[in-house]
Amino acid sequence: MNYQTLSTLDALVDPWLPVIGRDFAGYRNHCRRVFLFCCALSNAEGESRQKIAIAAAYHDLGIWTDRTFDYLEPSKRLARAYLASTGKPEWADEIETMIEEHHKVTQWTHNSGWLVDSFRQADWIDVTLGAMTFGLDRRYILEIRRRYPNAGFHPALVRLTIERIKKHPKDPLPMMKW
Repeated sequence: MNYQTLSTLDALVDPWLPVIGRDFAGYRNHCRRVFLFCCALSNAEGESRQKIAIAAAYHDLGIWTDRTFDYLEPSKRLARAYLASTGKPEWADEIETMIEEHHKVTQWTHNSGWLVDSFRQADWIDVTLGAMTFGLDRRYILEIRRRYPNAGFHPALVRLTIERIKKHPKDPLPMMKW
């Protein structure tokens, strides 16, 4: 495991503590798990690991920054701003697509050189609590889940989903894609 890149991920997530509030530990650990699962699925090294760290940090962030469950656009906007501020705007299309497609139910097949489908699979592994594995060893998934516990992340998703259903019963999960 590359702890330096995990430190990069934490450095991206940690400043958002005041915004995320009570859901912070759960979100940070979700980001860590998605990052590690994606790295394992894609055998990522170097810049790929950095891209995954950035996508992981920002992929759901709009839930809290914009107080919405229709959070893909706000999350992409935040990632693009970060990339522009760090001199990596050339990564924006790939990372925005990773964020846009991370709830896609079916395989993403467009640019096979991008990390989009591995990131999508990694998020599904975590959201399903390891019921979906996409070929990752279940022992590895359990090890990562033990190392970075849920910390209330899934109950927070349920709470946020219920709040969304109350306000938008005809569009309860706007982030889902087929």
